[in-house]
Amino acid sequence: MNQLLRNKSFLIVTSSDLLQNLAIWIRNMAILYFIVEQTGGDPLAVSLITVLEYVPIFVFSFIGGGLADRWNPKKTMIWGDVLSTLSIVMILIVFWAGYWQVLYAATFVSATVSQFSQPSSAKIFKRNVPEEHVQTAIALTQSLHSLFIIVGPLLGTFIYTTLGLQASLYTLLFLFISSAIVLTFLPSTTAEREKQSSLYEDLLEGWRFILRTPSLKWLAVVFAIVGLAEGLVSPLQIFIITERLHLDETYVSYLSGIAGLGLLLGSGIAAVVSQKMNQTFLLVAGICMMALTTIVEALSTSFALTLTIRFFGSISLAFINIVISTFMVAQVEEKMIGRVNGTIMPLFMGAILIGSSVTGLLMNATSLLTVYMISAAVIFVSVLPGLLIRFNDPDVKDTKLDHHSSPF
Repeated sequence: MNQLLRNKSFLIVTSSDLLQNLAIWIRNMAILYFIVEQTGGDPLAVSLITVLEYVPIFVFSFIGGGLADRWNPKKTMIWGDVLSTLSIVMILIVFWAGYWQVLYAATFVSATVSQFSQPSSAKIFKRNVPEEHVQTAIALTQSLHSLFIIVGPLLGTFIYTTLGLQASLYTLLFLFISSAIVLTFLPSTTAEREKQSSLYEDLLEGWRFILRTPSLKWLAVVFAIVGLAEGLVSPLQIFIITERLHLDETYVSYLSGIAGLGLLLGSGIAAVVSQKMNQTFLLVAGICMMALTTIVEALSTSFALTLTIRFFGSISLAFINIVISTFMVAQVEEKMIGRVNGTIMPLFMGAILIGSSVTGLLMNATSLLTVYMISAAVIFVSVLPGLLIRFNDPDVKDTKLDHHSSPF
């Protein structure tokens, strides 16, 4: 732990990541409240926020992952924050002109530029953290993220309800600029792979590597299934507050806060016990717990019970995150990590996009409870491919590919 806390690159990347995540939470809360007010709580309008967040993630992650293995990761991350800052400035100008719908673009643009900086962040993390410290580093990072998940929604709600939307957008400017400044202190880095192949060939190579590696292939399937389930319920959390619990919409920040507390505690527990336990068991147990908590959360009409269930569901999610993240960072070779992340993550985000695209229509056609039950059933399905993942798969580190073979 002491060696990790003295690792300059780890501390800088983690600090930048926290600033960006805090900005994202403040943005999410402000836009959510504003859209609900402008549309009278229309489920389609609310779900569109999630759709616009995940469309660029699905589209650009493929390209961003490939470019992460070609571009200078430090410069890529800094430019990502600079572009995020410029996009907020442009959105403020249009908003002042009276076009509030431009707020949808804030989510879209921010999600787009992050697809070029996140793979580079993973690459620096992989390069500078010794493998024996990876699981502890991920658990510590997740714990810090969880702390800001608690602070972010509460701060975002406070800024929006007391100062308004424009103050929320100004806060985003400060956070993105601060992140860019922090990243300038990273050691100079280069993209060490030869750029003899085209970007298309690099992306194809990533697909070949995943499809010929059973553990990565089944991990992608798990991500896609869980993503579909998450997409179905993610835009509807505010309706748990307003319809099931009959509370004011601002109470959604308490759900986010208790989820962050659960992730914080779960990450700490996982850091202690995960290396001593079977990774497959932890993954499957976490998936089953997620499904059960989804069911109970939908059935609950008690605010205290809903908070308790969200807390335990977040603990299980922390275990899942640490198990999978450790596998991805520790096992995949550095020269492939950008493309592997850039291939698997779009499957997850694409599935979320599909779920978010249909959830408004599905809720209008059925009910909030029905959508949550469907989501829980989908989560249970991911247990089957989860059982097929080998967490010590030697094929994951074998990046020698037959470039003439079909990716399919």
